[in-house]
Amino acid sequence: AIEAARLAKTVGKPVKVVWTREEEFTWAYFRPAGVIDVNAGVTLEGKVTAWEFQNINSGGAGIQNKYDFPNQRIEFHPSQSPLRQGSYRCLAATANHFARESFMDELAHAVGMEPLEFRLKNIQDERLRNVLQASAEKFGWGNYTSTPERGFGLACGFEKESYMAICVEIAIDPSNGEVRVVRVVESFDCGPVINPDHLKNQIEGMIMMGLGGALFEAIHFENGKILNPRFSRYRVPRFRDLPKIETVLIDRKDIPSAGGGETPIVGIAPAVGNAIFKATGKRIRSLPMVPNGLKAE
Repeated sequence: AIEAARLAKTVGKPVKVVWTREEEFTWAYFRPAGVIDVNAGVTLEGKVTAWEFQNINSGGAGIQNKYDFPNQRIEFHPSQSPLRQGSYRCLAATANHFARESFMDELAHAVGMEPLEFRLKNIQDERLRNVLQASAEKFGWGNYTSTPERGFGLACGFEKESYMAICVEIAIDPSNGEVRVVRVVESFDCGPVINPDHLKNQIEGMIMMGLGGALFEAIHFENGKILNPRFSRYRVPRFRDLPKIETVLIDRKDIPSAGGGETPIVGIAPAVGNAIFKATGKRIRSLPMVPNGLKAE
């Protein structure tokens, strides 16, 4: 739009600017790269006593948390990026939730506590507890045992006055290390539900979009050039990537309405990462997690 306005002002006539797909891939905005450092203290009983969260460049959306941590230091540090940066869906909340929920699983593992129990032990927020318990109940959390070819993970989140929790089941192909998400249960609370069908569509769409960023979506560079500036080379979720998706809508008539179009995306990446760890014992701390399968990582 800025280019069209500048050109129109220069020539004194209406101007329509159309980029090719390759031009858009090459010259439009990129999702901000980022480094997130997390440190925490935790008791053997599973209570987090201190929390330090440092985000460099990727953004401050969703950086605060609603866990019951008594001592917190949370900071966002902008930087000068060599690339043009722009927003991803739900802004930086996806990156911040990936770091936070992955680390919560690491803390649970460190003290030998079940991940759901560990989270509930550190949550007083009623809405967050409700979505976690609703998702776990619908999924049947605790009824399954992970194996090297099958893993289970969960995560929860909160952004834009909405709350979500998600449980996932993944399958790992031992022949090539491919990771497939086969089942997803997400509970969502955005206040009163006005149009349940539309809200479910939003949640399902966010899950599918989030799978791409979690598993394989990435721009490849070499000598300052982009190697995959078209969809034939840029991997996005396809029909064969579609898992079984179940949604649980928490209808809260007693609180103001909030948006449902972005927050459902924030939990899918950490939940999948936590499932990969449960199946393989391997903790992946960068996105996308398995663009070439687990064996190639």
